[in-house]
Amino acid sequence: MPMDLEEQYDKIYRYCYFKVHHSQIAEDITQETFLRFFSRHLSLDSSKELPYLYTIARNLCIEEYRKKGKEIVSEIDEQASYDPTKDWIDNIVLKCIISKLPKDEQELLLLRYANEVPISIICKITGLSRFAIYRKTSRVLKYLETELRKGGFSNE
Repeated sequence: MPMDLEEQYDKIYRYCYFKVHHSQIAEDITQETFLRFFSRHLSLDSSKELPYLYTIARNLCIEEYRKKGKEIVSEIDEQASYDPTKDWIDNIVLKCIISKLPKDEQELLLLRYANEVPISIICKITGLSRFAIYRKTSRVLKYLETELRKGGFSNE
């Protein structure tokens, strides 16, 4: 089943933004990711290609991080963090709780829930087993639920 190029482009951009916290750099890395992907004459027709696409993006983000150092992580792009379609209070609380998680758990949430990447592909991207992904996801979701309840938010 062919993947939607525009949808994948948006998801790779979000992934890159998560990694570098800078919209312009994330856009540049996303473009470079697709240039490298298509320079190998690959298509978005196979589920085997999606992990490769994320691997390219991940490696480019690491390369950028090494090149620029930790200053990228400390920059905040307020324009991209404002989302007028969501209730801003819930959004801020959730972002605050998620920001306290280790980076690998944040990455897992982004891939699984924001980018809707299938578990089998997350396994290939991260090198973790299905069991490890499920266990980690379950633990993170329980943590989020507990923290939200502590803050007076509940799903009831």
